[in-house]
Amino acid sequence: MSVERAPLYLIAGGPQSIRQKGPDPLVQAVLERTGVSRPRVAYVGAASGDNPAFRLLISRVLEKAGAGRVTLAPLCGKRGSLLKATAVLEQADVVFISGGDVEEGMRVLQGNGAATVLRRLWRQGKPLFGVSAGSIMLARCWVRWADPRYEESAELFPCLGFAPVICDTHGEGDGWGELRALLTLRPVGATGYGIVSGAALRVDGDGSVSALGGEVHVFRRRKAGVAQIGSMLPRPRP
Repeated sequence: MSVERAPLYLIAGGPQSIRQKGPDPLVQAVLERTGVSRPRVAYVGAASGDNPAFRLLISRVLEKAGAGRVTLAPLCGKRGSLLKATAVLEQADVVFISGGDVEEGMRVLQGNGAATVLRRLWRQGKPLFGVSAGSIMLARCWVRWADPRYEESAELFPCLGFAPVICDTHGEGDGWGELRALLTLRPVGATGYGIVSGAALRVDGDGSVSALGGEVHVFRRRKAGVAQIGSMLPRPRP
């Protein structure tokens, strides 16, 4: 029997999410969609080394938005344990992939087997969402530079690929430089999404996408280079 996969929510996030007095409306909407009052959240902090101070800040954002208990799935350092992390992930109502460094986060998840656990839970219908680097990690791939001094040293590396898209988050300030570099390494016709601060990209089980909370810029790899071909705006509520 096939299991319907829950939509994935790729949230840009940013300092405004932490500073605002009220709940983050996007995070609140994701948590409400679980259908559980005060849902239990498994916190995956691989991209930030399970940094406790950062986790405390983000946990407050989650709790303000309606989360119940927010529990670390320990994957980093001496306290990292795939066994303990798996138990937390399995018992949670929703899994949250936090921000930080995309490459480091993927190194951790792939190196200790957590990526396999997350894939199993996702295929079983467990809701997942990410913010910032966590959103990128849920998508297809990301870019790094073997030698930061040289643009031509750019190369791709795989992410979790649960969302069959390429995206970047809150990169509007630098003209989406990393997303453009990534698309340059993809075939002609490839599409990428720039999720503006305060917005999110919803990716449904059939691969269809929609903007939430704000504008999402759409880029296309062409023979002459990478160009923005338009923007997606949230659908007006009926």
